[in-house]
Amino acid sequence: MNSGPLTPTSQTSNRLRYKLATELVFIDNSDGIKDPYNAASVPIYQSATFKQSSATQMGEYDYSRSGNPTRSHLENHIAKIMSANRAFVVTSGMSALDVIARLVKAGEEIIAGDDLYGGTNRLLAFLNKSCDIKTHHVDTTSVDSLMPYLHPTKTRLILLESPTNPLFKISDIPTIAAVVHERCPNALVVVDNTMMSPYLQRPLEFGADIVIHSGTKYLSGHHDLMAGVIGVKDEVVAERIYFTINATGSGLPPFDSWLLLRGIKTLGVRMEKQQANAMQIAEFLEYHGFKVMYPGLKSHPQYELHHTMSRGPGAVLSFVTGDVEVSERVVESTKIWAISVSFGCVNSLISMPCRMSHASIPAAVRQERGFPEDLIRLCVGIEDANDLIEDLYSALVLANAIDVGQQNGNA
Repeated sequence: MNSGPLTPTSQTSNRLRYKLATELVFIDNSDGIKDPYNAASVPIYQSATFKQSSATQMGEYDYSRSGNPTRSHLENHIAKIMSANRAFVVTSGMSALDVIARLVKAGEEIIAGDDLYGGTNRLLAFLNKSCDIKTHHVDTTSVDSLMPYLHPTKTRLILLESPTNPLFKISDIPTIAAVVHERCPNALVVVDNTMMSPYLQRPLEFGADIVIHSGTKYLSGHHDLMAGVIGVKDEVVAERIYFTINATGSGLPPFDSWLLLRGIKTLGVRMEKQQANAMQIAEFLEYHGFKVMYPGLKSHPQYELHHTMSRGPGAVLSFVTGDVEVSERVVESTKIWAISVSFGCVNSLISMPCRMSHASIPAAVRQERGFPEDLIRLCVGIEDANDLIEDLYSALVLANAIDVGQQNGNA
């Protein structure tokens, strides 16, 4: 079977000609897949196979597991907005991480942030137990904490997230990348950029080798598909990644590729609105005395560092109430905010990570890594900000997280 999308039409120069908000919408087909009918919307090539004109000379596409025109359109577009040499789309964010993990051989090691979410931790635990791949969990906000674990030949992946989810710790991506590349020539710096999206942050421009996204979240924006995205700098690494995707059949199907491409077109307007809402909500919570974790607030200890790498703080934030039961009542008392895992969609979501997305991490490990059990995570949508704040305020009052009488007395 031929290599499908490993052709000039699935690569891109990645030089943005316009502002990013324009590039998100503008799909340039001049060097890409040709549509004979010039459809305004990229067609869905909902076909498993493609007819060939010869028994010996295969065309660019033969079987959709290896390559599909709709998926190639999407991968070209994503590579452009990620500043990647090549991009790939797979069936979920965890699938993207699994593909990257297959770059690591038995006996090699991974260094990972110490507050990565449950799914990532489960995969790393599996690699450690079944594949003889050791993982070191470290505080990646401190370059010094990485030093004891950097081995010139054993270290293969450095897995970062900045900001981290849900504690919003910031890693110095350029400094970490420079140190790792100097000390570990074969190591790859991998950044999970899902929290920021390419609209706000492009880690490949700061020294990362690979960037992954859960396309389910901001890139899609509507929670109506599952997808993972991989952006790569180096062509040799890209070839290995494609081989794994093709061999495992994890490439994103045509219809989901079309949905994701459609979602990306509105990423700019969605993120601007969601981020503006999140800022108002963070300020509201901080005004009422809650400890808020959000890099848009100047009270965040790494506010300046974050803004050297990102053009905004994003639309997810966390806060603590000081009491687990109070936090549970807050979460269960909202009406507009839906109780749900995940983030990045147009609807606002609320959750308790230690009871939901991070519950698979043992309580003792959460405590060791500084996860507050009463932490509430808010994933802010595009609704009216005043409605969201009023709903949250009502829930805080019902849960006795805010003393209305004392506030009236201070008024």
